[in-house]
Amino acid sequence: MRNKIVAGNWKMNKLYSEAVELVDEITIQLKDDPKADDIIKIIIPAFPYIRKVVRHSHGVKNLFTGAQNCASEESGAYTGEVSAAMIKSLEANYVIVGHSERRSYYKENHLDLKKKVNACLEQSLTPIFCVGETKEIRQSNKHYEVVAEQISESLFHLSAAEFEKLVLAYEPVWAIGTGLTATSAQAQEMHHFIRSMIEKNYGKDAAHKVSILYGGSCNAKNATELFACPDVDGGLIGGASLVPKDFITIIHSFPK
Repeated sequence: MRNKIVAGNWKMNKLYSEAVELVDEITIQLKDDPKADDIIKIIIPAFPYIRKVVRHSHGVKNLFTGAQNCASEESGAYTGEVSAAMIKSLEANYVIVGHSERRSYYKENHLDLKKKVNACLEQSLTPIFCVGETKEIRQSNKHYEVVAEQISESLFHLSAAEFEKLVLAYEPVWAIGTGLTATSAQAQEMHHFIRSMIEKNYGKDAAHKVSILYGGSCNAKNATELFACPDVDGGLIGGASLVPKDFITIIHSFPK
């Protein structure tokens, strides 16, 4: 049985006092919510708030903390960077690697992301590895080709045992922050394609074990339909993760 996962990516939002209030509201609700116990829940705040979120997550079953990025290098003269070892020392468990915003704004390429995945695994951190296509790529009918390249170039150097430690997230870039959402059929088609790639390269066991999240404007209204898709194992949530009620609703959206 694959893990069902809801990961909240706060991006560059909330001042410290606001972040404390937000994590307080979420954890208070989850502590008395047995319906959410079996779901892996991940809060991914800005770097300065990681330790605070870790502390507030204690006592909530299956609630973990992640980072939004990590350096590709282990240590050294890299001003402004945060290493995987530093993140691990804060007791975080997950790291987003290859988010579409990092690929677009900071020009992260396949080699950069390959090194970041390696850095995370060396520190026993779980990478949430993001893939996806722009509107132009989808309209040109090259979305499968692009996603296949993103996965193969940055991940297929891993052994099957290493690959099974990953979480993947499909981000249709054209549906992030635009108000658009991939239909459940579009999401399922791409998730199935990704799982088929894993099976072809690593076998059925690995393909069955790896959770694949949907990350394109998943919210409290569409999560139930998306999570009902057989190859969609949860969501990488953006804006809705900043609203406690919506985040909890999404966690409750898996089929019974």
